[in-house]
Amino acid sequence: MTGKKLKNRLIFSMFTIVSNYISKMIKSVYAISVIVLFLVACQPQTKQNTESTKPNIVYILADDLGYGDLSVYGQTHFQTPNLDKMAAEGMLFTQHYAGTTVCAPSRSSLMTGLHTGHTPIRGNKEWEPEGQWPIADSTFTIAEMLKEAGYTTGAFGKWGLGYIETEGSPDKQGFDEFFGYNCQRLAHNYYPGHLWDNQEKVILEGNSGDKFEQYAPELIHQRALQFIEKNKDKPFFLYYPNTIPHAELLLPEANLAQFRGKFLPEKNYKGAEPGSTGFREGPYGTQPESHAAFAAMVTLLDKQVGEVLAKLKELGLEKNTIVIFTSDNGPHLEGGADPDYFDSNGKLKGYKRDLYEGGIREPMIAWWPGKIEAGTTNSHISAFWDVMPTLAELAGIEVPKNIDGISFLPSMLKKEGQKEHDYLYWEFHEQGGRKALRKGDWKLVQYNVLDSEKTTTGLYDLSKDIVEENNVAAENPEIVKELFELMNSARIESKHFRLKAR
Repeated sequence: MTGKKLKNRLIFSMFTIVSNYISKMIKSVYAISVIVLFLVACQPQTKQNTESTKPNIVYILADDLGYGDLSVYGQTHFQTPNLDKMAAEGMLFTQHYAGTTVCAPSRSSLMTGLHTGHTPIRGNKEWEPEGQWPIADSTFTIAEMLKEAGYTTGAFGKWGLGYIETEGSPDKQGFDEFFGYNCQRLAHNYYPGHLWDNQEKVILEGNSGDKFEQYAPELIHQRALQFIEKNKDKPFFLYYPNTIPHAELLLPEANLAQFRGKFLPEKNYKGAEPGSTGFREGPYGTQPESHAAFAAMVTLLDKQVGEVLAKLKELGLEKNTIVIFTSDNGPHLEGGADPDYFDSNGKLKGYKRDLYEGGIREPMIAWWPGKIEAGTTNSHISAFWDVMPTLAELAGIEVPKNIDGISFLPSMLKKEGQKEHDYLYWEFHEQGGRKALRKGDWKLVQYNVLDSEKTTTGLYDLSKDIVEENNVAAENPEIVKELFELMNSARIESKHFRLKAR
């Protein structure tokens, strides 16, 4: 064999060896690729698919925030940039109403889809050793509805619808997780002695004696953010009934300092202090700088809302999450609060405990990037009892029967088919009893209904008189008669919450 042939054979042999090796490698890589793809396909998906997953729902409820307390609704004394941005990226509502004008019945209306003529809790009735009158076990709540639809549910903040050991406890009304105040009276205090973590009473040692070290709204806020993080891979319902800015105007010095001296003359409120009767049990704490404290608290609330939205964006959940922000009733006059100084009810008449517009008309902002048109305003007339059917439609489930609510989802998404209410109805069981009914632009308001000799009746045309200054009942007896008949038929008598003379 010549040298040239030997060289060629060696080259051919080497080429064959290399070719076989490459062929085996390719087959191995292909096999490995198939195995990897198979394993990946078998793994559970860890990120929500916005096309197929039910939308997450975040409902943030402020406490006693007035219609005019946000800069996007006209507040000029201070700014709420995060809520303003939320409105710029979402939809602002101008005719949304609370369930009624105080905490527990308003929240009962929200949870049940029933107005206060039908909802089980119609007043702020206390329960021993703490808490308020419980919702019955037979009550069907928003949380139960969404839990049945596959949602993980959490409530963080103030409950007020049944003590831990009763059937009204959050965990017995559809919530997988609860952290915060069970009792709305104890929620008056921002440095409480304890909070509740589901069924566990959490003692806050940093607030023992005369110490003010553990600020409950911040503790609760962190748990709400953790709930989002923990449930980012599955549909969740976050109910966030924030306690700010209800009554006691206390917060950390770091938050107060930036507003000190900016809202003069200041209002000095002398309240409960360490050693005084009822300290940390409901009575509001002393605050010599009530104006600065109020501005600081609403600013903190605004910051917390901004952090919720930022968390959703950080996790890539914003396009599959709707966030609704509103308040449970109008601004209060307690604990040093000064709603007239801040125009907290805007141009509306009335405060908390009133059934005039200032007591029940609330700011509401809805945010859902890609679904709700940014920078829009909605004048559709809606109320708390509409939230249940709206969320049912959002989740793609059947709307519960025998409720008073009407879904406002079509209006919110600018689609056809939005239904309207024949009327809206409210009642309030304190201060002699009060009722109100709105039908179209007409609104009938009655005070002192428990004493027929003292009952007053006012009729207002909201299209011309949003401030309810001109009582036109005398000029419109037929309209008064029609609305009065509707008012009487709008309710059923409650065993525990009576609104008629005995």
